[in-house]
Amino acid sequence: MSDSTVPLLLEGYAWLPDRRRRNGGAPVRTRLLGKPAIALHGTDAVRFFYDEGHVHRRDALPGPVLDTLFGRGAVHTLDGERHRVRKALFVHLLKDREGIADLTERAKAEWERSRADWAGRSHVVLFDAFALLLTRTVCGWAGIALDDEEARETAADLVAMVDGFATPGPRHWRARRARRRQEERLARRIEDLRRAGPGHTEPGPPTGTALTEVARHHEADGAPLDPHTAAVEILNVIRPTVAVAWFLTFAAHALHRWPEHRAPLAKGDTAYARGFAHEVRRFYPFVPFLGGLAARDLEWQGERIGAGTMVLLDVYGQNHDPALWPRPYTFDPTRFTDAEPGRDDLIPQGGGEVSSGHRCPGEDIVLALLQTLVPLLARLEYRVPQQDLTVPLHRVPSTVGGGFIVTDVH
Repeated sequence: MSDSTVPLLLEGYAWLPDRRRRNGGAPVRTRLLGKPAIALHGTDAVRFFYDEGHVHRRDALPGPVLDTLFGRGAVHTLDGERHRVRKALFVHLLKDREGIADLTERAKAEWERSRADWAGRSHVVLFDAFALLLTRTVCGWAGIALDDEEARETAADLVAMVDGFATPGPRHWRARRARRRQEERLARRIEDLRRAGPGHTEPGPPTGTALTEVARHHEADGAPLDPHTAAVEILNVIRPTVAVAWFLTFAAHALHRWPEHRAPLAKGDTAYARGFAHEVRRFYPFVPFLGGLAARDLEWQGERIGAGTMVLLDVYGQNHDPALWPRPYTFDPTRFTDAEPGRDDLIPQGGGEVSSGHRCPGEDIVLALLQTLVPLLARLEYRVPQQDLTVPLHRVPSTVGGGFIVTDVH
């Protein structure tokens, strides 16, 4: 069986759906990074994949992905009780309604600050502008004070970590350097916070922020996180939030291609805004697939899966499956205006349960930020000059051309 690592790198999001079509829809068997792999598809596969008795995450993520996107020792690499205790920290931080409301209010304030700046510029690259806005928003919310220069540097590093995780070459090494730099900075903040005693006079972050909660977290064995792992987990709060810049840029792309969606969003139709947020996450490429390792010898729909086999869950293919989404390549927010998608149907950020499984606990934050900021984008006036607005499927993660340039913002 030939290794598919190079075809995957060359074809990106299209690699797995194309292999499934050539395979008549059956599970795809191949090798990745020299290891045997099988790719599964569909809502039943989601439930199979998120059963810890079937698939585990320990040792599943390749080193290059840990050294760029997630970090060594991250919650994504844990299973069982260790995972549940660590995951509870993220659920507490990222699913609290008051906390989400505070974050969206901060985002609105940053939008107004940014809008005034954009109006004074000859042109604005929306992707870069959204990344900086979100960095200022989430770092302030997380208790991480940044001046303007630190905010720009942090935004660039957080974007680099996401942009370089799935590719060799300069993007990958830039991502590694960015992660190392931010881990070191945040580990020092954790150490300073822990050293600060009752007599400490310098103002620190307010209690209840991500910084203080991670610094005070204790593991299943009662031990606190070491400063490096604490820094990794703080980044796993702020990095995915800044990654919403990808979805916001895709939202701008959708509004440009299909301007009929602008009016209901600008008028403040909340159901339409939520449907639009769901449809952006379904329609545009973000995660091509997810992976884990078979925890033991398994069987899936008559296919034998040996222990240790890499198990892939087809995310991009499922989000464009016509059996789930009629006319899947038509952008249609009304799919979701009358009802929420099924738990294991729409899976841009994974499936299964949040509290007990590996589904992303920040999904509510992503939806809340999109519902808050996309209507503001729909009300913004600007001109879109001639440029490359393609969304290349061979590039992971993909984005819009050169970041979506606009002029005459007011």
